[in-house]
Amino acid sequence: MPSPPRRPTGKSESSAHREHGLARVMSKRGMCSRSQAEKRVREGRVRVDGKLVRDPESRTRPDAAIAIDGAAVSGIGRRYLMLNKPRGCVTTANDERGRDTVYALFEGTDLPWIAPVGRLDKASEGLLLFSNDSEWAACITAPESQLDKTYHVQIDCLPDADLLKQMQSGIDDAGERLAAVSVRELRRGAKNAWLEIVLDEGRNRQIRRLLAAFDISVLRLIRVAIGELHLGELGKGKWRDLAEDEVRALASPSRWVQRGNALLFSASAVPSPGTGEGAEGG
Repeated sequence: MPSPPRRPTGKSESSAHREHGLARVMSKRGMCSRSQAEKRVREGRVRVDGKLVRDPESRTRPDAAIAIDGAAVSGIGRRYLMLNKPRGCVTTANDERGRDTVYALFEGTDLPWIAPVGRLDKASEGLLLFSNDSEWAACITAPESQLDKTYHVQIDCLPDADLLKQMQSGIDDAGERLAAVSVRELRRGAKNAWLEIVLDEGRNRQIRRLLAAFDISVLRLIRVAIGELHLGELGKGKWRDLAEDEVRALASPSRWVQRGNALLFSASAVPSPGTGEGAEGG
């Protein structure tokens, strides 16, 4: 099993008292997304240490007492889960074109705010991670993580050994070098075949662009694993929480404390700014 990316250590004791923008603090503490926090603050729905604040950039201590709509928000349970994304829905909270989104699959649950860790496009299926731990998510999506992502891809032709080698050698497309870590044939029919393609980076639509360079179309694309985390028998459109060992195998979570069965964020920990951009290899 590859070692998970390591977060920087050696934070000073005064880190808990460094001030950041209020919207950022709310997002890092898992209360809501940063854009949602900005909206709620501007609407006058947020108080910090009992005082109404309307500026999302107002300097705020990470351990400040924050209330939304009069309700105090303290320890937020950290959630880490995986979804078997079906084809036909987009990976966003609100789609301006009115398309179905992955969030419809969580309706009726008691989940806190969660965000997708990376992306799968509308036509792609399979393993998609969600969490309200933005630092953990940034570790996974950061280019230096080099977490292998495994896809099963149905193509519209019968490949030969030379094609598989060329896909691993890579091609240049729009100034980017696109290559697979490994490619192997899983099975074939009369006119099409299934490939297993492994990537170690998350360039946008990487597999589709790589295959298009050889005039090959993708019929289906399913992400079946991220690192050592496998989709397994999880039903289409279903989700489950990750076990603690699964969380840690992917990346080190933010500082947390155990309370009952929940992982609660420790407000004294100040996560470093997330740098990883959501991307999908398909």
